[in-house]
Amino acid sequence: MTEKIKISAVSYANSFPFIFGIQNHEIINHIDLQLDMPADCARKLLNGEVDLGLVPVAIIPELKEAHIVSNFCIGADGPVESVCLFSEVPLEEVDTILLDYQSRTSVQLVQYLAANKWKIRPVWKAADSNFIEEIRGKTAGVVIGDRAFPLLDKFPYVFDLAAEWKDHTGLPFVFACWVSNRKLDNGFLEEFEKSLELGLSQRKKAVEQMAQTDHENLVRYVESVISYSLDDKKRQAMKLFLEWLSKSE
Repeated sequence: MTEKIKISAVSYANSFPFIFGIQNHEIINHIDLQLDMPADCARKLLNGEVDLGLVPVAIIPELKEAHIVSNFCIGADGPVESVCLFSEVPLEEVDTILLDYQSRTSVQLVQYLAANKWKIRPVWKAADSNFIEEIRGKTAGVVIGDRAFPLLDKFPYVFDLAAEWKDHTGLPFVFACWVSNRKLDNGFLEEFEKSLELGLSQRKKAVEQMAQTDHENLVRYVESVISYSLDDKKRQAMKLFLEWLSKSE
């Protein structure tokens, strides 16, 4: 492990256990760890700027070479709380949906739900950094990550995308998983997996050290809301979602 492996990880609270584990394991000495928003994790892996990333699952088909290297992920088996469609009006009255610029998978997921579950055909609009202020009237918006938490009590209509997916398919959902764009050394991957296990075994400590505020709620979030195991049902869900993506393009 002479050459440092470049890794991009999501900087949101749901990744705190992963980041904490990596930073507190010997593996940190053999990697270049970069913390990014999901869309940048995706861009870096696609462009070859990093070797491994915690990336939105929607980009996997875009990679020339893709290896899912861990049995852990960012997933949810029911409500996820941090990936929602916010609206002032009911779904049937929504005419435009703003798509969070920080996301890749979530903006595809909302389009899946619109077509297959909600049966609506809104105008889709790529959003800029100030888009939350534009969610009003018949314009709804998808907001992901830590910025979604303060909005949960501010809008009369909140549609949790993971819960909507579970209701429609009966399956959990995978937002991001650990993917490399080339084959990595097995010894490195074994140690990397151990670092993730370390972080997941100390979720409360991870939040207390890494979060600026709202520790109690974020501890509940990483311990009870986010589902980190990339099990058979999640792999089945990923397959279903990626098959739909390939057909919808």
